[in-house]
Formats: sequence, C-alpha cells, structure tokens
Amino acid sequence: MQSLANHFLVAMPNLQDPFFKHTVTYICEHNEEGAMGLVVNHPINVTVGELLDQIEIDNDKSSTAASQSVFAGGPVHTDRGFVLHTPKPGYASSRELSSDIMITTSKDVLASLTSHNCPDAFIITLGYSGWEQGQLEKEILENSWLIIEADPAIIFNTPPEKRWEKAVEMLGIDAGQLSTEAGHA
Repeated sequence: MQSLANHFLVAMPNLQDPFFKHTVTYICEHNEEGAMGLVVNHPINVTVGELLDQIEIDNDKSSTAASQSVFAGGPVHTDRGFVLHTPKPGYASSRELSSDIMITTSKDVLASLTSHNCPDAFIITLGYSGWEQGQLEKEILENSWLIIEADPAIIFNTPPEKRWEKAVEMLGIDAGQLSTEAGHA
C-alpha cells in the first residue's frame, strides 16, 4: 500500500469508537511499521494561552492565538503537544510534512505562537493517534475510514465543527448520504 502521509482519514459513520467518531485525522507518517496522525477536529476545553501557562511559557493573553482551542490529537501520549503549522523560515526544529504543513514539538515554536513571529496559522494537539504495522490497512478494509489528500484549508481555515463535513464534501459526497453499512464487491 502506498504511504498515506499527508492524507486525511475521515471517519465513516459506522466508526463508533468514542475517540474517533466523526473525526478527521491528518496522517503525519505512514510506513511499513505503522502510522501516526493527529485528529484535527476535536477541540478540548483548554486554550492555547492556558496550555502555555501550564507548561510555563510566557505568552501574550491579548493575542488571538492565545484564545484558540487546543485539540485532542489522539489517545496516545496525551501529555505531549504537537503543533501543526504553516511553513515559517527559521523554525529549525519543525519538520516539513508537505509544502503547506509543518510539525513540531519544540518549545521555541510554542513560545512564539502568541507573538508577532508566529506562523500564519497553526493548531496544537495533545496526544496523537497511532497504528501498528498493518492495523490501519485492516481498518480501511473494514470500511472505517475514507481517505483523501490533505487540504491545509480544512486544518487551518475551517471551523472545527465543520471539518468532517468539509472533508467528506471534498470527495464529492453529501455527508448525509453516507451509509453505515460496509459493502464488499
């Protein structure tokens, strides 16, 4: 199977796992050993400013960024933060995932998020979603996920409550038309 890095996994309506129900997961890495991704549409009741306070990073509470929600990125290592952001020169600790999306866990990037030196757009997730070897492929065969090439506009410019619907629409499907039944030809 080709790598699904830089793709969205869009949860099918039949996926009832409480953590992944109606999620859009951005796949950061996918290879023969497994996959790693971040759920981008489950905001939690913590703002960026509150999170930065908790980890003792000075931040500007008056900035728009400080009032943004933090997201639940997945059930693994929920104490670890990940930042998906638009490309920014000088962010040596960020890894390019595509020409439009970078990822980091670096404190220097976190410290810049509420300053004038921040990326144009970003989201922070706590935790990540992980699949061991062959697990994601099995879930795809079980009709748990739709796969679509990632669109940064969904991550950075679409309200969180609309991201699932927008991702489904990118496939040319009306979200209300999705069946919960699996079919195999």
